[in-house]
Amino acid sequence: MDEGMDRLVKEWLRLDKDVSTRKEIENLAAQNNVRELESRMKTRIQFGTAGLRARMEAGFSRLNCLTVIQTSQGLAQYLIENAFEAKEKGIVIGYDARHNSSHFAELAAAAFVAKGIRVWWYDDPVHTPLVPFAVRELGSAAGVMITASHNPASDNGYKVYAGNGCQINSPADAKISASILQNLEPITWDAVGPQNPLMLRQRILTLMINEYSNKICQMIHFHERKPPAFVYTPLHGVGLRYMLTVAKELEIDQLMTVVEEQALPDPNFPTVKYPNPEEKGALDLAVSTASSKGVNLVLANDPDADRFAAAEKVGSEWHQFTGDEIGVLLGYFLFQKAPAKTDYVMLTSTVSSQMLSEIGKKEGFKVEECLTGFKWLGNRAIDVMKQGKAMLFAYEEALGYMTPDIVLDKDGVMAAALFLEACSQSGSPYLMLGRLYQKFGFFKTLNTYWRSPSIDRTANVFKAIRGLGTPFPEKVGGRSVNRWRDLTNDYDSETQDKKAVLPASADIQMITCWLSGTETDDGIRFTVRTSGTEPKIKLYLESRAKKQEDGVNAAYEMLRTLKLDWFYDSDLRIEEKCRNL
Repeated sequence: MDEGMDRLVKEWLRLDKDVSTRKEIENLAAQNNVRELESRMKTRIQFGTAGLRARMEAGFSRLNCLTVIQTSQGLAQYLIENAFEAKEKGIVIGYDARHNSSHFAELAAAAFVAKGIRVWWYDDPVHTPLVPFAVRELGSAAGVMITASHNPASDNGYKVYAGNGCQINSPADAKISASILQNLEPITWDAVGPQNPLMLRQRILTLMINEYSNKICQMIHFHERKPPAFVYTPLHGVGLRYMLTVAKELEIDQLMTVVEEQALPDPNFPTVKYPNPEEKGALDLAVSTASSKGVNLVLANDPDADRFAAAEKVGSEWHQFTGDEIGVLLGYFLFQKAPAKTDYVMLTSTVSSQMLSEIGKKEGFKVEECLTGFKWLGNRAIDVMKQGKAMLFAYEEALGYMTPDIVLDKDGVMAAALFLEACSQSGSPYLMLGRLYQKFGFFKTLNTYWRSPSIDRTANVFKAIRGLGTPFPEKVGGRSVNRWRDLTNDYDSETQDKKAVLPASADIQMITCWLSGTETDDGIRFTVRTSGTEPKIKLYLESRAKKQEDGVNAAYEMLRTLKLDWFYDSDLRIEEKCRNL
């Protein structure tokens, strides 16, 4: 172990008062496990797509009691210096049911109280949308949610919301990171906080649940037609309490059957490989329950219930809807039931389907694309509303859906209620989707990802892609490249100055390619990017055609081409998202 690492180990042991994580570093140092120490100690955990998210273990690059305290102190100081009346307005703190979530939240609360900032406290596990909801309802300076969403059980996260109810974005993230580095010395390790903590910590759970369910019930109307019976699973997360509250308010709780094995929070997620409703096998138990009960509709939330998934039995087979299919169905339904206006705006991410945009062109509403993530979608929604336009809906293909009247972030419980309303008014969602294809053309999305063994290996994959042509390849899979956008290098072949319109960053890897059509299809668009939260290379591919068969064939043919020509590294492990059960 070199001198630099020895200093880092000594600094960790000086700062860390948690017995278990101290022991981890002591053992690694005693074993002279330099490789593991470098992984944990040499870099500091950074804000990414979803705030902080990492494996729970000792080290400056991991999530643990020390890094939670340091992050909270830095955020507190940033708020004091930058948010008007931050101490009086306070901060909302919530947590999910993962390992250590409640303890991390207590430590965070103590840090804010020690800085004199009022804490609006959720005293039970909540679904993530309740934090940004409370930020807007209470007019607080910020919000923190301790969650790692649908990540593996070994992970946790620290999600930060600004005073506008949106996830933090640039330049606030960089300023908070800088503030953290100036506040590394823990003020308190007492999870209860300093003297008279109740003066600065107020419970809000009951009030916010009531306000939240009331707002959803103001939006959802079943009239005389109730939705079909459905099976619901929270995938061992916190969603059941909030889904059941809304279902009772809407008087549809008798139509809901809960998957018993997955009903209660369990941080080990024992019945699924990954607690992500997009993953293959995640809905198997729900589908089995539905089949045994003679129910044809399955609804699911991920563990922190900000995402929503659905599957429907069609004939003898089950169809699991993609995030794009649900987004198109919900967006079109909201437009249909909205009062007649000409300035409706919807938002999608740049890796989501182009179908909603095509519908908007023909039906008279505008669809804008944003970068991936609700920190972009939520903040853009605020801009749209400030312009006096009617901001109706936003979604991204990763099962995230937002209606700005409820929260400015994705909300799985709201989406489930809205989906049920659409079912009650339009009938089978699968048949409704078919009618939309007949009217607006067929769009086939194939989204998958590869797990990468290292950052270096990922960088080499993108280096090889960029080496296929200068400034880009003329053809991909025999199709002409009509447009090439590389947000890592701030390049777009379509613009006059060849600069990207969307925000570019050298810290991300993201390439989008538009390909020409053939006699049987109208072209293909695909995006390759790295994940902001996991070691993945993600592919989002979409074909367009007049006939379903032609669109499907085009999409699968291009996927095979990219597997062979772009992702041939044997150490990349492909894990396709489940679409048909």
